[in-house]
Amino acid sequence: MPGSQTERFSEKYAKSISEDRKSQNVRIVFYNVENLYDPYDDSTKMDEEFTVSGAKHWTYGRFQVKLNHLSKTLLAIGEYEPPAIVGLCEVENRYVLNKLIFQTPIKKFKYKMIHNDSPDLRGVDVALLYRPEKFFLLSWKCIRVSFPFDPSAQTREILMVKGRVFESDTIILFVNHWPSRRGGHLESQPRRNIVAGLLRSAIDSVIRTDSQPNIIIMGDFNDEPDKISLSQVLGARPHTGDSNPDELINLMYSKKNRWNEGTIKYQGQWSIFDQFIVSGNLVRTVGRTQFMYAEAYIFKDDFLLEKDDRHIGEKLKRTYAGPRYLGGFSDHLPIYLDLKRNSEIVKW
Repeated sequence: MPGSQTERFSEKYAKSISEDRKSQNVRIVFYNVENLYDPYDDSTKMDEEFTVSGAKHWTYGRFQVKLNHLSKTLLAIGEYEPPAIVGLCEVENRYVLNKLIFQTPIKKFKYKMIHNDSPDLRGVDVALLYRPEKFFLLSWKCIRVSFPFDPSAQTREILMVKGRVFESDTIILFVNHWPSRRGGHLESQPRRNIVAGLLRSAIDSVIRTDSQPNIIIMGDFNDEPDKISLSQVLGARPHTGDSNPDELINLMYSKKNRWNEGTIKYQGQWSIFDQFIVSGNLVRTVGRTQFMYAEAYIFKDDFLLEKDDRHIGEKLKRTYAGPRYLGGFSDHLPIYLDLKRNSEIVKW
């Protein structure tokens, strides 16, 4: 909407892009965008709730507000320029992604998308957006998930993307949205363990061909960093010092025990379900890689939050609370990290 607050917000950031920042950093974001559905019924998916006549009374106007909110958030996370790479989950289809990248203020930055319709019954998928001048796509594929103990169950795929940054170094990205805790944490745990095992197998395949891989895993794992699925099945550990190139390091471990920090808040308690996990090669100070990460962050800007009248502190400004429309952003906070050339790193 020309002249809108979001459009002016975009102009501000577009004009302030720093050539120095552009040459040095690659900012990567992951964001669970909370049910980014179009308002049209898809007879092949259980999306009736998000239609005009459905329980959420999801209209095109509400859909457009949601898109502009997401555009504003991505611009704000970018600070000087929009992120180079954006992993998303809870997107319905290519239509909603096209609307986001071509008909909101981020259209100026010419994002491309990677998306595949997954077999998820509710029709929500993972996706990757990227700016081609910052990330050169080499290949991508989806890893199908199935459960031996429940063959009829269908869920989101894992998206695996390979590309180059800084015109030379290859990175491999995995975008995840693991099974929810619906039915209880313990009851649903075996499903997340299965997905963790599939991801581990894919990573082991990468390591067999490259002993010093640059792997970045992102996602909503519906588990915290110390849970079995992540710490044992996947084998992601805290960053405690220099690492072997093929180890997996969970960058969110250090934030886990802070009472007022997390990416999702439930019944007054913050949890870290959204995480970045990287191969040890990306946290080493020596080695063949030309870059390393700075640190993973939770983006917790004021406009994404509101006062929590029931519990202490703040809560997320959500799109819905049950059937009640709130007009907010998401029930998750986004996370981000930066890659930066080693030759330009002096001190962190």
